[in-house]
Amino acid sequence: MIRGAAAAAALLACGMAVAADVRPSRDFLSPELRAQQDDPSRHPGWLWVEEGEALWQRGTRSCQSCHGGIESMAGVAARYPAVAADGVLLNLEGRIERCRTQQQGEPAFGYESETLLSLTAAIAQRSRGLPVSVATDGAAASFRERGRAFYETRQGQLNLACGQCHDDNAGRRLRGDVISNGLGTGYPAYRLEWNTLGSLHRRLRACSLGVRAEQLPLGSPDYLALELFLASRAQGMPIEAPGLRR
Repeated sequence: MIRGAAAAAALLACGMAVAADVRPSRDFLSPELRAQQDDPSRHPGWLWVEEGEALWQRGTRSCQSCHGGIESMAGVAARYPAVAADGVLLNLEGRIERCRTQQQGEPAFGYESETLLSLTAAIAQRSRGLPVSVATDGAAASFRERGRAFYETRQGQLNLACGQCHDDNAGRRLRGDVISNGLGTGYPAYRLEWNTLGSLHRRLRACSLGVRAEQLPLGSPDYLALELFLASRAQGMPIEAPGLRR
């Protein structure tokens, strides 16, 4: 995804562009970064995975006490975001927070906290390589359409829509990086520019800032709907989390 006024202006100057087919995010990584993402011994995001695995077992009312070993989470991340029984759209972070508050009776961790990032990374890692399989019909249909509308709407002072970067200019080089199709399959991801692990919503806020649009709160309904729409674009593609991004 693109950030910064100069980056967005450069995109506008690219000339005529042809929308590309949606491709897995790893296809847009350099060979070096792709190899590092695939190697746990060289991927700094694995520090959060290991901490999340420890958190899974910690406490008298631990995650493990309900769900068993964390290996039981295989395939779970591939199905999120999903609509809960009460009609609320939850991403993986939101589901963890519900378990935390409603099942364990503990205070929420909070978006972007180290504990929530660690648990999310550990659970998502158990789906690594499995295909995205989110539901987009039934109760999820209206959320997906809300996300599509957000994706296609020009926003901010630069008057750019998500697709102008991630469809029309996907595969082009910009400021030393390659523009991807903007999927969320690698999140939470370790970004070299952040020097830490971060959520997809942190990245979406950076994109909003880049086009000089309003930055919505982490976990906001619009970002959740957009996350579902991005997941629907990634149907059948492998989960890469924890990803490694420039």
